[in-house]
Amino acid sequence: MFALVDVNNMYVSCERVFRPSLNARPVVVLSNNDGACIARSNEAKELGVRMAQPWFEVRHLERTAGLIALSANFELYGDMSARMMALAAEFAPRQEIYSIDECFLDFDGVPGDLAAIGRALRSKVLQWTGLPTSVGFAPTKTLAKLANHVAKTAERKPGSYPRALAQVCNFGELTAPQLEAVMRATEVGAVWGIGRKTTARLNEGGITTVLDLLRADASALRRQFSVVIEKTVRELRGTACMSVDDAPDANQQIMCSRSFGAPVTDLPTLIEVASQFTTQVARKLRDQRSVAGAVQVFIATSPYRQNDRQHAPSATLPLPRPSADTRVLIAAAVRALRSIHRPGFNYVKAGVMLVDLQPEGQPDATPDLFGFDPPTDAPQRSAEKLMTALDALNQRFGRDAVTVASAARHGGPSAHASRQERRSPRYTTRLDEIATARA
Repeated sequence: MFALVDVNNMYVSCERVFRPSLNARPVVVLSNNDGACIARSNEAKELGVRMAQPWFEVRHLERTAGLIALSANFELYGDMSARMMALAAEFAPRQEIYSIDECFLDFDGVPGDLAAIGRALRSKVLQWTGLPTSVGFAPTKTLAKLANHVAKTAERKPGSYPRALAQVCNFGELTAPQLEAVMRATEVGAVWGIGRKTTARLNEGGITTVLDLLRADASALRRQFSVVIEKTVRELRGTACMSVDDAPDANQQIMCSRSFGAPVTDLPTLIEVASQFTTQVARKLRDQRSVAGAVQVFIATSPYRQNDRQHAPSATLPLPRPSADTRVLIAAAVRALRSIHRPGFNYVKAGVMLVDLQPEGQPDATPDLFGFDPPTDAPQRSAEKLMTALDALNQRFGRDAVTVASAARHGGPSAHASRQERRSPRYTTRLDEIATARA
């Protein structure tokens, strides 16, 4: 049996943990530069706010319906996610973290009442972190994802499913007629991996509910769509085609990109941007114990600023030796940036990507230009120790507490920083922003 544990409205729920006054009120969380709604409370959904809807289209609801908008606080969300995942991992032998708010648990061989275990898990996460979750149990990952959908929907929309399925739903406890009724009541678009375009094509063929899909000819669907749909149908029928991956493959590339709060033209500011982005991807690179063989940098103007000249170049710079040293990666990123920057353009976006990733410690296959190897790898060991110390300090005192000089913000908030006028404090990762209580 598998379980899918999912935090309800993750970003909004994280905000509500530290601001209980937001409970039962319509809340949205905005993307970088406060441009679009990327998370919505149930109350905001009931107002008709759509996922990814531009903020300017719903801003009037602040005045007319009491809608509250907050800037994204990803540092807080990431830390809260790590706490939730650690608690969930205590309940099963194997865990696969699927996203910032979801994880699969493999309960193979675990005795006892799974629904009771799910309620205990949900209770502990709520008590220890304040985050509400939904838990779905089933024999396959696709069914577990569907059971989670039922658990969440049954709580949010009373009457949509039996009340007993709210919060924790175990398909393994349902009789065949009960499970069939749930499948009949669920639109096919709710199935994991069935997107909008596929849903529309399935609807055209008369498949509108999960029960319709379950009863369809899997081989015919494979010919019409793909092998992925066939596997989905087999999973819905209880045949596991996917296992829990508790040791996922390392990323093949790591990127950080962002739009700016205001256009940037000068090279020094762009160097600061590239250095900050490289610092972030370098940390992720070391987290997965890899090294990079090359650094790619891009900058771009906005196609929506029709009066501006357009320029969207990129450059990739191979490294003499694969590295995870922030200093080496920043030096390469800055060289690449200098080669593509042109004065007079209003750049609104930039990004840094690490490519040609390899496991750390792998023998360097790059031949030395002069035919001999360096007499010692002491400088590399010294760099590794420095990066380890750097990561440890930032883990203890907050991200970017210690950084490379070119990545430091000079003279206060930078013009290129994302506009986050409504961001809440980073309560759990910054000592100077920790929540305080008055006596």
